[in-house]
Amino acid sequence: MADTWQEELRARGYRVTPQRQLVLEAVTELEHGTPEEICAQVQRTARGVNISTVYRTLELLEELGLVKHTHLGHGPPTYHLAAEAEHLHLVCRHCGTARDISPKVADELVETLARDYGFTTDVHHLTVYGRCRDCR
Repeated sequence: MADTWQEELRARGYRVTPQRQLVLEAVTELEHGTPEEICAQVQRTARGVNISTVYRTLELLEELGLVKHTHLGHGPPTYHLAAEAEHLHLVCRHCGTARDISPKVADELVETLARDYGFTTDVHHLTVYGRCRDCR
C-alpha cells in the first residue's frame, strides 16, 4: 500500500512528507478516526504536528482519493482508508461502537428506492443507529 499512496502523491506533484505518512498510518490504525483522534495518534510519534496540519493533510488525502470521511453522529467526521470504504456503518447509541458491514445488506433498500422513487443511493455514507448485540 505504501508505494501506491507515495506514487499517487508524487504523480500529482506533492511531496511525501513524514506528516502525511504519519496521518495516513494513523487513519489506517484507527480505522474510523476523527481529526482529533488522528492528531493524538500522530503526536505519539511526532509531538510537533498540530491539528491544523492534520486537517490540511486529511483534506489533501481525501482530494487524492486515499481517504474518505463519514459522519457517525453529530460530532466531527471520521476518516477511513478509501480502499476500505466499501461498507456501511452500524453505530450503537448506547456504547458508541461503530461496526462495518457489507453494503450488500442494503441491496433491497437500494433497489426499492431506485424503483419506487427514482433515487440513486450512496450507501457508502449510510449509517444505521441502534443498539449493538452487547448493549441490547
